Amino acid sequence: ASQSADAQKPQLDYEFFKTRVEPIFLKRRSADHARCYVCHQIKIHTGGPLSLQTLLHGMTFWTEEQSRTNFETVSKLVVPGDPSSSLLLRKPMSPEAGGLSDTHQGGWQFASEDDPDWKNIKAWVMGQKAAGSPAP
Repeated sequence: ASQSADAQKPQLDYEFFKTRVEPIFLKRRSADHARCYVCHQIKIHTGGPLSLQTLLHGMTFWTEEQSRTNFETVSKLVVPGDPSSSLLLRKPMSPEAGGLSDTHQGGWQFASEDDPDWKNIKAWVMGQKAAGSPAP
């Protein structure tokens, strides 16, 4: 029974992550908040569950190898098919919207589930594939 439950869980798509989720970590979301990357780069956030690879000098995005490492790291913070149990979605969410941002030192990044970036992360958690992604 456990194997059939695992087979029904959506698979996290690397290409969707790289093109639609990973850029969110570099985006300046508001004047009140730093980019996620500022606090969550591995050289500052060592040992934390969301420790992103450090951008190489002069680069504005991660290398392919770094993106794959980020994918592996971030994948551990979500429950495929279950956004409400995924820390990546709940930790930076406003408490009024059901989030856990009172425990996130970076405050809330998402005021509600209507935020387009939150929706992109949710779509990834739900198993959405990027155009051209190989079938599982």
